[in-house]
Amino acid sequence: MKGRKLSRRDILQGAATLAAGTMFASTVRAQAPEPVAITPDLVEAAKKEGKLIFYSSMDLPVGEKLGKAFEAAYPGITIQIERSGSERLFQRIDQEFGSGIRAADVINTSDASHIITWKRNNWLAPFVSEDMARHFLPEYRDPDGMSATSRIYLSSIAYNTNLVKPEDAPKSFADLLDPKWAGKMVKGHPAYSGTIMTATFQLVRELGWDYLEKLSKQRVMQVQSSTDPPKKLSLGERAVMADGNEYGVVLLKEAGQPVEPIYPAEGAPTISGPTAIFASAPHPNAARLFQAWLHTRETQQFFTDFTAQYSVHAQVQSKPGRRKITDIKLMKEDAAGVEKMAEEIKTRYARLFRV
Repeated sequence: MKGRKLSRRDILQGAATLAAGTMFASTVRAQAPEPVAITPDLVEAAKKEGKLIFYSSMDLPVGEKLGKAFEAAYPGITIQIERSGSERLFQRIDQEFGSGIRAADVINTSDASHIITWKRNNWLAPFVSEDMARHFLPEYRDPDGMSATSRIYLSSIAYNTNLVKPEDAPKSFADLLDPKWAGKMVKGHPAYSGTIMTATFQLVRELGWDYLEKLSKQRVMQVQSSTDPPKKLSLGERAVMADGNEYGVVLLKEAGQPVEPIYPAEGAPTISGPTAIFASAPHPNAARLFQAWLHTRETQQFFTDFTAQYSVHAQVQSKPGRRKITDIKLMKEDAAGVEKMAEEIKTRYARLFRV
């Protein structure tokens, strides 16, 4: 895997790891349900419930814009968004279920390994929409219909163009160990962010703990969410972003901010964001409607255009002027691997970075 550029087939196979992980995590293999269309009856049933509670790891402005679009499409249904980092959401769900609380209808996580755990616990409801069945390759949806990949994005390096010249900018993760970047970098935290958890796993697998140990000695500014490093970068609080979401940098650059993404020579960590419905959803029809709507071509195109993330819906096109994921060297995602190493990553990371 090291040093090799992934083809589109490799990208699909990387996502297939999630499907395989969830398959083997299931104690009883169930057949995926028949695809469901958005019908007047489903819409009417959802409107009778009148509400949807969405636990989301998406940036709050993104989630809110998506929520408003859903409310505009289906007047009479309000969406309540509970936004936090995926690792915090994972803890919250565990605490709520342990206390008998069943508040969430739908959840989107940036740590795909969470789906494995929730499926094993029998907490998820099977649901497949027509768009999922027709336009999502099997690798991008749970074989039992428990989740679907709503978005794919990257964790990249980036720099502030006012503080760093292009010729001096780091080109790889290895470059971040140069003493000249000491005290000049910012990065997210894997105990808060699913994006950073997933990215950290891939870095450890490819570069080893030795790499992170050396990086921890670079006096790195530590923030929580993967959405924070791009913001710190654009404000000039740090010159270089050691990790964080690439799409945030792209959007800031398009808005005229002095930032530039870097796609590391070793490959950019890849993150998928699956969405699932809870079997205990208080508003089950609204949950099904939202899940179906979220994965339509129209919504996926809308989402991709305004977030600069990537869709796996076969009919969605990249926005002109943006880099295609197939043109980027990627690290391979492994949700099952993340699940096995999550606690080790949190513990060792906290010890190394003293946070």
